[in-house]
Formats: sequence, C-alpha cells, structure tokens
Amino acid sequence: MIHACLAALWSHWRRNPLQLFAYFAGLALATALWSGVQAINSEARASYDAAASTLGDGQFDQLVPRQGDGIELETYVALRRAGWLVSPVVEGRLEGVRLIGIDPLTSPTGLGIADLSQTPDFLDAEGADQLVANAQTAQVLEGKATLRTDATIAPGIAVGDIATVQEMLGTARLSRLLVLPEQPIGRPDLETVASDLMVQPAQQVADIGQLTDSFHLNLTAFGLLSFAVGLFIVHSTIGLAFEQRRGMIRILRSLGVPLRMVVALIAIEMMTLAAIGAGVGIVLGYIIAALLLPDVAATLRGLYGAEISGVLGIRTEWWLSGLLIALFGTAFALAGRIWQIVRMPLLASGRPRAWVMASASRFKVQTAAAFVLLTATGALALFGSGLYAGFALLGCLLIGAALALPVLASLALSWVQGRGTAPVWQWFWADTRQQLPGLSLALMALLLAVSANIGVSTMVSSFRLTFVGFLDQRLAPELFVQVETADQSAALLAMMARDNTEVLPLVSTRGQVAGQTVELYGVRVGPTYRDAWVFLDAQNAAWDAVADGTAVVVNEQLARRSNLWVGDSVDIANDLTLPIAAVVGDYGNPQGQVVMSEDVFIKLHPELVPLRFGIRTQNASELRSRIVDQVGISDSAIVDQASIKALSLEVFERTFTVTAALNVLTLLVAGFAILMSLLTLADLRLPQLAPVWALGLTRRELGLLELLRAVAFAALVFVLAVPLGLALAWVLLSVINVEAFGWRLPMFLFPFEYFRLGLYAMVAAFLAAAWPALRLMRTPPSALLKVFANER
Repeated sequence: MIHACLAALWSHWRRNPLQLFAYFAGLALATALWSGVQAINSEARASYDAAASTLGDGQFDQLVPRQGDGIELETYVALRRAGWLVSPVVEGRLEGVRLIGIDPLTSPTGLGIADLSQTPDFLDAEGADQLVANAQTAQVLEGKATLRTDATIAPGIAVGDIATVQEMLGTARLSRLLVLPEQPIGRPDLETVASDLMVQPAQQVADIGQLTDSFHLNLTAFGLLSFAVGLFIVHSTIGLAFEQRRGMIRILRSLGVPLRMVVALIAIEMMTLAAIGAGVGIVLGYIIAALLLPDVAATLRGLYGAEISGVLGIRTEWWLSGLLIALFGTAFALAGRIWQIVRMPLLASGRPRAWVMASASRFKVQTAAAFVLLTATGALALFGSGLYAGFALLGCLLIGAALALPVLASLALSWVQGRGTAPVWQWFWADTRQQLPGLSLALMALLLAVSANIGVSTMVSSFRLTFVGFLDQRLAPELFVQVETADQSAALLAMMARDNTEVLPLVSTRGQVAGQTVELYGVRVGPTYRDAWVFLDAQNAAWDAVADGTAVVVNEQLARRSNLWVGDSVDIANDLTLPIAAVVGDYGNPQGQVVMSEDVFIKLHPELVPLRFGIRTQNASELRSRIVDQVGISDSAIVDQASIKALSLEVFERTFTVTAALNVLTLLVAGFAILMSLLTLADLRLPQLAPVWALGLTRRELGLLELLRAVAFAALVFVLAVPLGLALAWVLLSVINVEAFGWRLPMFLFPFEYFRLGLYAMVAAFLAAAWPALRLMRTPPSALLKVFANER
C-alpha cells in the first residue's frame, strides 16, 4: 500500500515537472542566499577569534603611549628594572600583512603565540629570523623572510621574534607593552617611571567582534529577507501542488488509505525533496560566499581594521544552519496545507474552487496577523531600545506590510473595478482580484524585494551625500603633515609663522570621559573650524566658548552613548568640568571624542606636543617641497586632501557592494517567484479563460491581458513599496544606525532612483509573465473546448 501511494504521489511531479523545478529552485535559492551570508559571517568570526587568540586583545591590560604610536626601548627597560612585569609588542605593516613582534620569553601565559616560546627553532640562531603565519599569509610574504606555516595564526598576520620584526619594519621603537596578570607588590607608580605611558584596561581594548556585530547583523538580516523571498516560492508551489492533488487525495482516502498514512507519506515526500533542494542551495551558497568574500574582507578592513581570511572554509555551523532553516521553512509551509487536508471534509476537495474558498479564511487570519505586527511595529518604534529591538522593529514592519498586501491590493482592485464601464474591463479587474490568492505570495516577495531596494538605496545615497559633505568638512586643510619629534614640530610651526600661513595643530591623547575611553583633542580655533564644521546642535557662539576654554565639543557617538547633549557638563579631568557647547557628527568612527581648545589641552598635558598638522595653502605642491627641505621630514609624511578623500570614498563604495549584490539577488528571486506562480497557475486558469474566449476574445488578446495584469500587479506593489521602503530607510538611519554605531544620518529622498526601481520591478514582472502569456496565446482551441466537455 505504501509503495502504491508513493507512486501515486510521485506521478503528480511527473505530470508537472515545472512545479517540481519551482519547488527545488525556490528552496535552493532561499538556502543559497541564507547559507552564503552565514558562510561569510562564520569565516569572519573565526578570523576574529583567531586574531584575539593570537594577539591577546582584551585579555591583558596594556601600556600605550599617551601620544604618538611608539615607545622607546629605554622606557621598557626602566619599567622592567622598576619591577613592572611587561612584555613588549611591535606592530607594523609590510606588503599589506600585519607583522607582530614579541618576546617569547616574557609573553604572558595564555597568549595564542606563547607556545612559540616552546619551539626550539624559533629561538636558536638559525631560526631567529623566522616568521610564523598561516599558509595564505605566508604566500604574500614569500621571499621577504623565512616563513613557517601554522594554521592557528589569524589571517593577515605574521608573528616573529621582536628583533626580527623591528628589523623588517625599520624601527627600534615598541608599539605597546602587555601587562602580565601577576605583578610584584610595591612596584612604583607608572607616573614615576614612565609618565608618557597610560594603562589601557583589558575590557577597554577594542573588540573587533563587537565593533563588527552590526555589520554582520545587517548581512544576516538581508540573508533572512532573501530566504523569506525564496520561501514564498516554496509556499506557493506547495499550495498549488496540494490544490491540484486534492482529487488524488480524495481517491486515496476513498480507497481506504488512512488519513494518517496519507499525511505521513506527503510529509516524507516533501521533506525529502526539501533536503535535496537545500543541499543544492548550500553548494550555491558556497559559490555566492566565495564571490562576495573579497568585498566583505575589504569592507571590514577599511571600516574596522579587521582582517579576515580570503579563503572560504566549509564550516559545520553555516551549512548545517542552512540545511536546518530550509527544512524548518518547508515544514512551516507544509503544516498549513496538511492542516487543511485534515480539517476539510472528504468530498469538499472535489469542489472546483475549494482552494479559493480556503484562501478566503486565510485572508482573515493574514489580516489579523498584519494588524498585530504593524501594531507591534508602532510600539517598538515608540518604546523599544537596543540593536535587537531595532531589528525586531524592522522584522515586524516588513512582515506586517507583506501580510497586509493582499488586503490592500484587493481594496485597490475593487476601487478600480468600480470605475470601469466596458464589460471586458469589468471582467478583467474581477478576474484579477480572483487571481490574487494564487499570486499573493509572489507579490509579497516582490514587495519585500522592491522595498528593500528602496530602503537600502535611500540609506546608501543619504550616507553618500552626508559622507562626502563630512569629508569636505574634516579635510578642509589642503595638506596634512605628520612629524615624528618635538623639534620637527617646533620647526614646522616656526616656518608657518614666518610665511603667515594658517596652520591647524592637532594634539591628542586617550582619556576617560563619562565612563568611556575617548580621544581628547586640543585644537587651535580659527577660521577653518568656524567655517567648515557643521554641528548637529550647538549653543550660540560655540567656537568662541571653546576658544575661551569654557566649553568643549563632543562627537555624536559620545553624546548618545552617555545620554549627554548641548548644555550638559562633562568631567574632562579630576579638577576640570566643562559644558558641552556643540555636538558634531563624526561618521565612520566608533569611538567617542572630546574637542577642547589648545590652551586647555596643554594645561592638562604639558608634556605632549602636536605631531599632526593641517595646513591651508593655495599652492600645495610648492609648500610640500619646502616643508620637506626645511623641516627635514619625508615626503610620505605629507598627505594632500584629495588622496585621503579618494581613499575614503573607495572604502565607502566597497562597503555597500555586498548589500547591493543581495538587493539585486532578492529582486531576481522575486521575479522568479512571479514566473513560477504564473506558470503553475496557467492550467488552473483555463476554466476562467475558456468562457471569455468562447465569447469572442482571441487568444492573443487574452495573452496581452495577462501581460497587462502582471504589470498592473507590479505597479500596485511598487506604489505600496515606496512608503514601506522609506519607512525601512528611516528605521535603518534613525534606529539601527544609532544603536549600532552611535550616529544618526539625515534622510534624503531620491524620486528618480525610486522611479527607476519601479521600472525594474515592472520589467521583471513583464518578463516573468511573458512565457505564461506566450503559452496561453499558443494554447490549442481544443484544449479550451475541453473545459466545456468536462465537469470542472
């Protein structure tokens, strides 16, 4: 009996290979986009973990310079002699690889590279110049040093003896000192031994994994959205297959097959096919991830300085999650149809419109769910806080709007139908409403795809305008100069004073403000700051108050994280509290900043001198040559504004490559969903089309009307997608961005861009409907006549 039942069920797929393809393709595409994103995230997080293990980031307190990026060897020796148990680390870049030099004898236990101290050839005379890196990084440095491969070393990093790395980098200075957990009692204070250093507690060391959480959460959200779009195809295909198999199920039950057996066999059949489709999707996901990984790596390197492997590994967590979510999604889609079979009386399945009648009740449930989700959206927007609440708001908004689409579309079509007078158009709009249940899932997929495109394009374009303006503001000086010593600093200032050239010294150090580790900046307030900087909020004459030393400027990140704003006071030092005169946007920077006058900064830190300068000039190339000759610094220490801006914009463009690619993929999947729905509905449409054909409409006219119907649906979806996309953009800019990065971007509107997306959506719908319409035009008259010869 079981074999006969399975053969009967499988005969449906033999007669409808297109439905089988739609089922497989929907699952494969959904799983591919989800597993591809998870593969990228998994590779990145594995790289973060390896880097944390290799470098000891976040595990130990560190001594870092208050100013500049180097520690003199004499300072390290003085600390060791004073009883401080510290281990030196040298860092630098060579050929794009991050070189880490350590002292194996003093590296703290638990540091990932500490095991190297137990490797004899790392310390002997012949192996002293060795670097240890993974195989991928070793290829980059081939010929530069003696290399030994170790798979546990993080990508983009090579580790070696401190003397070897110093020689390769051409420096005698140290980058930082790791403080061992156990220190002797009675050691002198740091101020008395090395006043130019400060302690950076372990918990305040930048955690790359935390910094990039929002980026990966965004990728996951897009992957989940793409999965949902693909799953709509699966849901629609399952629904149509069940509708077409109702007669078969009625016959099987009439022949005595128990309902439980029918349900079990259908579940086994569909889940087996789902597992096969998911397997194909995982393979496609690997290919997608491999193609997108270089751009993701460039984005993470540019935004956060995080190195991730360029080689994609097959990790259990991402392919297993892809398989499980595909099976779960299929089971969810299948459960509703099986429940209908269980609840519907045996003979009800023989009705010609049983599926449409069942859809009416689903519309009511759908409408109620949409109302609940949209209400939750409003509640989360008003009262929610935190990054996950922001993504919950995003999910409720998108799913609630998608579920509300059929109801809104039905109302719109009823309104249009009421305005029609010609019989053909009356029938056309009534028939369009009747097709809504069969196409609703595909239209939901299109709605999500178009609204995601509108939302993300609005966010990206708003970010682009804001970011370019921000670069123009911050890069107003034509030249940026980096000196190495106090003598060079004094010489440069003297030269600029003789030339009567506006110079903007920038001196900085780390400090604690409002419980956060922030960058403290001392600036010389002048025309450039007054004219170029645009504040988000400010008191009257804000720069005058800063110049007088009676107020400070803070960036938006510090203000939002500390719940501070203009007029609030902040403790700059133990004996200095100043009010906030202005809050400035600081896009692309995850750290808090406090800007004060140069005089106030010097009083707090008289030992620090400015090593960075912005210089205003009308002849950048001539002044650049003079600085090199008279001050004695290298030409590479001088950078012009144009090159910095070009580099920043390049990083920005690559940042959104991945999301743009996912947007295109979701739009393609949505078009595919429409195509599959129209193709699978084609046979069910004959009973509705045959009477109209018999009344005089030609097959060609019917085919053109089918094309018009698809374009009309796409146009309706686009009209509804515009407000949804703008709401999505608002959530991304004003909620997600604030919670993730600490800044809010202004929102700009781009009507031409939205119009272009609308054209894309209608073209996609037109192309999707072209094949079914062509099939209808070529349908033999005999097939249409059979409608009247059979009881349908």
